[in-house]
Amino acid sequence: MPVLLAIVGAITAVLYFVIRARNAADAAGDLIDMANDVRLAARRFGFRRNADIHPAESIEEPSIAIAGIASAFLELDDLPTSEQRSALTRSMGKTLNLSKQDADELAILGRWMASECGSPDAAISRLSRKLVRMAGQDVFTPLLSIVNATLTASSTSLNTQQKEALDDVKRAFRIT
Repeated sequence: MPVLLAIVGAITAVLYFVIRARNAADAAGDLIDMANDVRLAARRFGFRRNADIHPAESIEEPSIAIAGIASAFLELDDLPTSEQRSALTRSMGKTLNLSKQDADELAILGRWMASECGSPDAAISRLSRKLVRMAGQDVFTPLLSIVNATLTASSTSLNTQQKEALDDVKRAFRIT
């Protein structure tokens, strides 16, 4: 009987460690898939990262900067909900005339771009300045409509950080 209990205990211990190793492998696979999503989205929108300059300065498409600003703006109000993320994707697709798949990939790239800037505040100010240099005053209206559509979907009012971020965007666009 003690031998039987020892065998059952050994089998249980082996199964426990096998399951834990399998879960760790699944988590690593998810991280690789996430990095691959960002890489594919960047390639699709023609983004090329240069080793010696910040990724925000490498942007050549205004839509990437708009997506980064909108993603950073969402992150100023706690963690964005899935409802807010889907509203962001829908409003980008509608405003920028993108398909759902393109809008999803642009949202992924925008989130990555905002995270590369360090904080949401830094992302908004840096990407706003880059957007104005790249596309001029004409992109202020699409940017504002995307941010407004995202905010109305969440049915919350602007917090202090978001109001300051809008002031930063207005300064970058030289709007009083």
